[in-house]
Amino acid sequence: MPAAIYAEGLVKTFGDVRALDGVDIEVPEGSVLGLLGPNGAGKTTAVRVLTTLLRPDSGRAEVAGFDVVTHPGEVRRSIGLSGQFAAIDDYLTGRENLQMVGQLYQLTARDARRRADALLERFNLADAGDRTAKTYSGGMRRRLDLAAALVISPPVMFMDEPTTGLDPRNRMALWAVIEELVAGGTTLLLTTQYLEEADHLADSIAVVDHGQVIARGTSDELKSRSGGDVVEVVVHAREHLPVAERILRRLGDGDTTLVEHTRKLSVPAAGGAKLLAEVIRELDGEGVEIDDIGLRRPTLDDVFISLTGHGAEEENGTPATDEATGEEGEK
Repeated sequence: MPAAIYAEGLVKTFGDVRALDGVDIEVPEGSVLGLLGPNGAGKTTAVRVLTTLLRPDSGRAEVAGFDVVTHPGEVRRSIGLSGQFAAIDDYLTGRENLQMVGQLYQLTARDARRRADALLERFNLADAGDRTAKTYSGGMRRRLDLAAALVISPPVMFMDEPTTGLDPRNRMALWAVIEELVAGGTTLLLTTQYLEEADHLADSIAVVDHGQVIARGTSDELKSRSGGDVVEVVVHAREHLPVAERILRRLGDGDTTLVEHTRKLSVPAAGGAKLLAEVIRELDGEGVEIDDIGLRRPTLDDVFISLTGHGAEEENGTPATDEATGEEGEK
């Protein structure tokens, strides 16, 4: 399929900080790309370049078939953007916020009202539509911001860490809205710090660190690069450790690891849940009593440590987001 979002060799610097260092991005029409990375990795800068809010120092990019530098107006008319911080007016009602956006897109006052009403219903905000936005909860503000980005039903959407700061319930609700958009054919570029979010929503993932794309692939491919799933077993009696270790070594996909004082054994598990069931049967057959057993999937830190040698929360020496501008600058 043709690419709805395409970038090649994007470079952007802020003083001595190289926020983007030759970034390549390609998102086919109707698909979701997750840009995964820690704060300061360059994700927000990439979004700002692709949405024409920043001009790249070098490289080129096209969105919906239009060059972001030479045809920024056409790009803006083809996209929706939901940033890290809800871009709504606290002193307007939810309905007034949406009507204002519609009129900025040159909808008639009547069409803007109709669109606002439809979006308030869609995002479960109809009952709060006539309340000022400053009275909204964090989850409601996020939903209103996303609704504003959809006033013109854009074919391409950019969401910059849309669920940061939301509780699990509101995060799941927003995921459902995003899935509905994609099912309708919208192309989406999503930035996130959460592997779980990228895993749930993205068709493919690009891992960004220090302004560069350091890995690409599906969620499963990235997890495999960080070691894949691991079966962990805590045996009840210390004397059963040798038997349990022998079973894990035979059924697992690599060397076993033993933490003796907690009686916990672990082994890479290429077979996932199927292997876990086999381990349980074998342990039971050998009379090994267990206190706990489970299948641990790689975390965001596992992926980052595997790819970069540092965890996702370690930001020393990386660009950090300036909350005032949304740009990456020095810490």
